[in-house]
Parts: sequence; C-alpha cells; structure tokens
Amino acid sequence: MKALLDIFRQTFRYRMTAILVVFSNLMFVIFNLISLVLFIPFLQLIFPKEPKDINWITKPVYEGGFIHFFEYCSDVYQYFMQQMVLKDPKQALLFVCISVIIAFFLKNIFRYMAVYHQSQLRMAVVRDIRDSLFHKAMRLPLSFYTEERKGDIMSRMNNDVNEIEVAVVCMLELLFREPIAIIINLGVLIYWSPSLTMISLILLPISAFVISRIGKSLKKTAKAGQEQMGILFSSMDENLSGIRIIKAFNAVPYVNEVFSAINLKHQKLITLTFRKKDLSSPLNEFLGACVLIGIVWFGGTMILEAKENASLSGEEFLTFIIVFSQLLRPISGIAFCISCLNKAKVSQDRINEILEMDEKIYDAEQPVALPNLEKGITYKNIYFKYKDEWVLKNINLFIPKGKTVALVGESGSGKSTISDLLPRFYDIQEGEILFDDVNLKEASLIDLRSHIGMVTQESILFNDTVRNNIAFGLTTAKDEDIIEAAKIANAHDFIMALDNGYDTNIGERGNKLSGGQKQRLSIARAVLRNPSILILDEATSALDTESEKLVQDALEKLMKNRTSLVIAHRLSTVRNADLIIVLQKGEIAEQGTHDELIAKKGMYYSLCNMQGL
Repeated sequence: MKALLDIFRQTFRYRMTAILVVFSNLMFVIFNLISLVLFIPFLQLIFPKEPKDINWITKPVYEGGFIHFFEYCSDVYQYFMQQMVLKDPKQALLFVCISVIIAFFLKNIFRYMAVYHQSQLRMAVVRDIRDSLFHKAMRLPLSFYTEERKGDIMSRMNNDVNEIEVAVVCMLELLFREPIAIIINLGVLIYWSPSLTMISLILLPISAFVISRIGKSLKKTAKAGQEQMGILFSSMDENLSGIRIIKAFNAVPYVNEVFSAINLKHQKLITLTFRKKDLSSPLNEFLGACVLIGIVWFGGTMILEAKENASLSGEEFLTFIIVFSQLLRPISGIAFCISCLNKAKVSQDRINEILEMDEKIYDAEQPVALPNLEKGITYKNIYFKYKDEWVLKNINLFIPKGKTVALVGESGSGKSTISDLLPRFYDIQEGEILFDDVNLKEASLIDLRSHIGMVTQESILFNDTVRNNIAFGLTTAKDEDIIEAAKIANAHDFIMALDNGYDTNIGERGNKLSGGQKQRLSIARAVLRNPSILILDEATSALDTESEKLVQDALEKLMKNRTSLVIAHRLSTVRNADLIIVLQKGEIAEQGTHDELIAKKGMYYSLCNMQGL
C-alpha cells in the first residue's frame, strides 16, 4: 500500500495536470455515452413495429428537483425529436447523424486531451524520480559502489522507473475513468436494453492510411528519443563510474545540473513521442464513427423509404447501435490497470530502497571551518573495516605540512584505504584523523574536499572538451588559469596539437587520448584547484617509460610545497619522499626515509631488491 501511495503522491505533485487528465477522461465518458443515447429516441419513433406503438409525448413541464432535471432533459429531447419526425423524418435523421458526429468528435477530442496531458504528467514524474535517484547516487558512500551495484542502480533508473511511468496513467484511469465509465454506461444500457451484447469494432482501411502517415512522423521522433536515451544512459554510466573524482572535486552540484539538463531534453522528446503515438487511437475511432454514421444514413434511408431489398430491419439497426457502447473496454481496462499497478508496486519498492538508503557519510550539524593547513595531517589510533575484518589496525601517522609521505607495500595491505579516509570517502570505526587540530568529522565535506586534490591510477575523464575536463567542477575558471595548469602538467603542447586545441572533445573516458596524455590532464585538473593537500594513488604505475617521465616531472611540479600522500608500487618514484610508510596486512611494518629503510634491510629492502633497485 505504501508503494501505491507513493505513486499517487508523485502523480498529484502536478495537481493541475492531473486534474486536467481526470476532467478530460470524465468528459470522454460523458460524450461517449451521449454519442449512443442520441440515437435512441429517434429510432424508437421512426422504426416502430406498428404505428400504434408510438408513445406520443406531450410537451414536458419541469417540476423542479435535481433528479427530475435529467428526466426533464430526456423528455424535452424526445419531444423535440417527435416534432421533427412528424414534420420531416429525413430531416430528423440528418439532425441525429450530425449530432452524433459532433458528439464523437468531442468525445475523441477529450480523449486526446487526456492522453496529451498524461504524456506530460507521466514523463514529468519519471524525470523527477530519475533525478532523485541520480542525486541520491551522488550522495551514497563509496562503500555502496565497492559491491559493484552500478548496473543495478541503472536498472532501477531505467526499467523500474518505466514501470512507474505506466502506473501513473493506470492510477488515474483506475480511480477516475474506468469505474465511472462502467457505472454510467451499465446504468444506461440496463435502462434501454438489459439483453445487451458486445460486437467487435470494424477497423477501416482509410484509417490505416491516416495512421501510417502519423507513424512515419512518429518513427522520426521516436528515433531521436532513443538516441537521447543513449546519451542519458551514457551520462549515468560515466558519472557513476567517476563518482570518486566527482566527490573529491566537489563537483556533485555541477554534475547534477548537467544530468538534469540531459534528462529534461529526454523528457521533451519522449513526451512528443507519446503525443504522436496516442493520436492514433482517437483518430482511428473517429474515422470509424464517420463510416458508421454513413451506414446509419443509408440504412435508415432505405428503411424510411420501405425498400423491399433493405438489408436491415429496424430492430437489427437499433441493436447494432446499442452494442456499440463497448462496455467490455473499461472492464478490461481495470484488469490491465490492476496488473500494471502490481508490477509498479515492486518497482516502487526497489526505487525506495535506494532513496531511503543510509548515506553513512554526514556533515556535522554545526561544522567547523577548516583554515589553511599549518601543522599537518594526523592519523591517530585508526581502526577501519569494510565489513567484518579489520582492514587497518592501529595506524598512527603524521604527514607534516609541505612534506611528502609515501605508502608502499603489497596489494591489499591498506594503502588506498588510508588515502580514501582523508577525503572521507569512508568513515573510520575507531580513532580520529586530524586536520591540524580539527577532527575531520567536525568539518563539512565540501570544505574538507576543497583542500584536497587527487590523481588516481586510472585517469577518470569525461566525454567533454579538454577545457571542461581541466576545469571540472570549477565553472568560473579562467582560460589563462586553465592554460597555466596545463603547462605545469606538461600537457599544453599536446593539447595545442589536437584538432581543436582546448575545445577538442576527448571522447568517453578520454579514449581519444593516450594513457600519458590522460594522466597529464588529470594532473592539470588537480593543479587548477591549487589544493594544499595532494593524494597520488599510483599515478604512474600504468604508463610506459617515456610517458612516466613526463608525468613524473609534472607530478614533481605539482607536489612542490604541498602536503602529499603518495601511493606507489614502483618504488623508484618515491625514493625522494620525506617519509616512507611500509604497510603489511593493515599495519605499519616500517617507516623512515629511503636510506634509513635500506639500512634496516627489512621489508622495504626486500621490495627494492625485487624491483632491481
């Protein structure tokens, strides 16, 4: 029930649009009924079995009262038709035919108005849910993504959200259209003919031609919508894959804004697709009604003229019109809506699992502002675990301001975990990390991460221009600052050699660039932010010798006068570090300078020998 209430609330967030849908559906039901009822008085008068069967009506008098009002309207119409039949039966037949055509036209106008507003409503709800899911995904901790659930959250953004889209329409029809249609039509049909049966609609060849013309236009719009859907999913995948960089560079608001713009464009294309698609059904029915009225005219004329070869009797003709009510349509519609809502309940529950998930990493209620770093970063009695086993145990480490501290050790020893704790990608279970004398948990995430720059082993770049990748998250960055950052990163020369220089699009994940070029753009991005603290996570381990030299030179420029935490497998890159920390199974095994550790001939000495140093 909670899931259905959530869908109801999401639907009626756009109250006016929802009311327009309900009103249009109600008018559709009314005019659908009128299009049937208009025939009855005329046909009863014009096709009696015997002349004496005609119940001649005197001019009605309104006696007051709400219920009598409807009876009075019916009597007035029957009296009016009686006078027309007595005067000129053919004129009465023509009047009825024109009236029914108008009723069918209005009926289908309101039907299309309902689906017209539904297309806006359903896609607006989809857009809002997808925005909420994406924004929530940006706030979720990295521990959520270590379980490789990116595909799952994308499925919820796509398939489950699409089920909600269908449910929005079904919710309105189940509550405000189908029951009303059944009650009104059933009541009238029981009044006029209790033995009513249904017949199938006759589809018209001419309607197929008109619908095919709409289909060609629909195909073009649908193709554009599918292409935009591809862009939308590409944006989801790219940003979810780059969540570490997005968080580290405080670019969550920027990414949210870009995604919302792509999502809005997708919404407009799909809205147009639905509007063209939904035009087919009412237009098809209206064309069918036109042909049916043609049959009524010619069949009624033959009966009026008492032709011997008339193919329809009066009773058959009357029955043919009555069964056109299609009472089974709203009944089958209710069954379909219930089925859709049952599927949507599951989808809404899956969506709520994400939206209600604990974000784990929270700002303090009254965060302390972080000044410029004066002393350094202190890891004090740190214990940390992802699930059950401790990954870090009793880590005590001080990184002095302006110094470089390197973390080395075997894979899985906890090097990356120590670096991830500094920008609070994860929160520790025991101990504290101090920024000078301020506990990181007392500072806001945005404030903390504004002091930190990061260059990772995998160069996480985005499908955008070189300029926007360097200025990622900094919408006010000046061109001269971007160029200066690129020069410091040894990237300016190769950028200028690209087709459009700094305006060159580097492709998805920067796949148009080499590994060394991508890494130098990552360094330029960090340089532009001018962070006081720098985290280098095996920034050169995946490069060839020539690229490594260029990147290492750029890193040395970047690290100059900055507090740096360096993770390295290639020990040659950290020989000049002020302090080298050797980790083993989550604990500090050794620490000292390169020469001090070599002299100890311990674990670091063995690692250097294995790498031929």
